[in-house]
Amino acid sequence: MQQTLNKKVEIKGIGLHSGCDSFLVIEPAPENFGIQFYRQDLPDEKPIRALYSNVVDVRNCTCIGLSSQNIVCTIEHLMATLSVLGVDNAKISVNNPEIPILDGSAKIFLEKIQEAGLKKQTAPRKYLKVKKEISINDDKGGSIKLLPAEKLHVCFEIEFPSKIVGHQKFDKEITTEVFTKEIAPSRTFCEKYQVDYLKSIGLIKGGSLENAIVLDGEKILNKEGFRLQNECVNHKVLDVIGDIYTSGYHILAKIVANKSGHYHNNEILKELFRSKDNYEIL
Repeated sequence: MQQTLNKKVEIKGIGLHSGCDSFLVIEPAPENFGIQFYRQDLPDEKPIRALYSNVVDVRNCTCIGLSSQNIVCTIEHLMATLSVLGVDNAKISVNNPEIPILDGSAKIFLEKIQEAGLKKQTAPRKYLKVKKEISINDDKGGSIKLLPAEKLHVCFEIEFPSKIVGHQKFDKEITTEVFTKEIAPSRTFCEKYQVDYLKSIGLIKGGSLENAIVLDGEKILNKEGFRLQNECVNHKVLDVIGDIYTSGYHILAKIVANKSGHYHNNEILKELFRSKDNYEIL
């Protein structure tokens, strides 16, 4: 059966790119409501459904929107948490264009939602089952494909010149236990030169070593180092789970990704829904 939250959750933090204080409220919602985002500061604007067709920007995070003003960015960590915990319906309000980045992972979202608890509803849940292989490739070695499977399974590989990251691979079925121990605590990461560039163009005003892993050549600038072995690829898994939930369904598929990101995640959903022969709704 479908599920929603047992009670309201409130989370305060900072927006990664804007640097603005961000106040997030996640509330229970009725059956078949889905995941919908509301801008508290734009009360006259329509809610934005968390769907791949409403994704308007994938350059540094996943942003959904209905106009140039009515947008909500950096939804992927929260979406991944809702997906794995089995939250089908939620009303999410935020007071500016960005979800709080918190510590750069999904750990706090997970803890807060688990603390609130979940409530079973009366309508049956709908699953999307992939029926045949679908793939997307770019000219830089990035790729993602969906394969038929009975449960959600992710196989993700990354390759970085820096030995501190190097080649990392994740290949597991996504269960609540795996998500809690290995995926949710994994923080976003970037190279120092990327930080310098993004700041030069007015982005990541809220970025710091408190909410991201920053790599500088063969060293990590965060004093505490990595939280987990293969934390970098695990964070990429976090992103893909969140982005794939913008399908509007809990997906039954094996996701095989290599050096891919938000762009690929959105494009594979467009390709999936291009033909009803690619999937069935259960």
